[in-house]
Amino acid sequence: MSKRDFYEVLGVAKGAGPDDCKKAYRKLAMQYHPDRNPDDPDATQKFRELNEAYDVLKDDQKRAAYDRYGHAAFEQGGMGGRGGFGGGGDSPFGSGFADIFDEMFGEFMGGRRGGGGGGGAARGSDLRYNMELSLEEAFAGKNAEIKVPTSVPCESCKGTGGTNGSAPVECGTCRGAGKVRATQGFFTIERTCPTCQGSGKVIKDPCKVCSGSGRTRKEKTLAVNVPAGVEDGTRIRLGNEGEAGMRGAPNGDLYIFLSVAPHRIFQREGANIHCRVPIPMVTATLGGSIEVPVIDGTRAKITIPSGTQSGNQFRLRGKGMSVLRSPARGDMFVEAVVETPVNLTKRQEELLREFETAGGKETSPQSSGFFAKVKELWDDLKD
Repeated sequence: MSKRDFYEVLGVAKGAGPDDCKKAYRKLAMQYHPDRNPDDPDATQKFRELNEAYDVLKDDQKRAAYDRYGHAAFEQGGMGGRGGFGGGGDSPFGSGFADIFDEMFGEFMGGRRGGGGGGGAARGSDLRYNMELSLEEAFAGKNAEIKVPTSVPCESCKGTGGTNGSAPVECGTCRGAGKVRATQGFFTIERTCPTCQGSGKVIKDPCKVCSGSGRTRKEKTLAVNVPAGVEDGTRIRLGNEGEAGMRGAPNGDLYIFLSVAPHRIFQREGANIHCRVPIPMVTATLGGSIEVPVIDGTRAKITIPSGTQSGNQFRLRGKGMSVLRSPARGDMFVEAVVETPVNLTKRQEELLREFETAGGKETSPQSSGFFAKVKELWDDLKD
């Protein structure tokens, strides 16, 4: 019986790309798998035909030969027969099925992640350290020493896990592969070796101090350089300063998470700083000047024009926060809050009443305008 066209078997056009072929194969492989069709005597043949087609079309070299010579390229005496380009042999599970199975289940079963044999001892865990800074420290930067409880290489066995520093030997269960296989029906399942936990090696005479792990607990002191301009939530990575790996494996990393504490006076917005400053009524009315603190520890003078209102802002360029990895600085915005006098003497009260009745130009245009609009609203409601 003549073979069907491989493109027809997969149900794809001749110019279909690798992704289209794979998608079609995955769908049909699930549909025609013999385990799913126990009552269909032709299921195994269909599945074998499907694998043979995909095995050729997924390979650029085989596909080029098939497009030029057809099935003759893979027949006995042709371009390599079963020993050349290699069909699927007599097994219904060709290499195409192996590729798809590994893709779908490889991670779950510990499959081929990392490739090759045993992956060695486990890398040390990453660590987190939380550091709080004042706004001034975030502005200027900080050099600090921190103490981190962690795992370090065992001094007794020098991190090998063996007594007197003896080296691990090959695992007898997996023969150094780090993985073992078990056959279940049509499938061969690969999993991490339970004896060596995937390292491929075991400790014959474990160190008495670290019980063969190659590491012990210790508090480590580290120097940290916090650059100027860091923001709340900034993360600093110290490579290789995390926990020591098992039996000489690489260390993890240490991540320092920075938080900036709220300030009593300043509010930060990116590189800019905002500050609300109370202004005496007389200064706001007649004009004058005030001095305000700056985040760098200096003071800045601001000229207050006459008639300043609450909410008016004054911008001080270059007086804000440092910018990370830049000589530039943000700006500082000062918001005026006009303060109403309290605890007046009788004479002060008299002077204010004289001011109120003295007449002249309108001195409170905003309040007069507001109440004029309210009066108009009330009049409209009466109508």
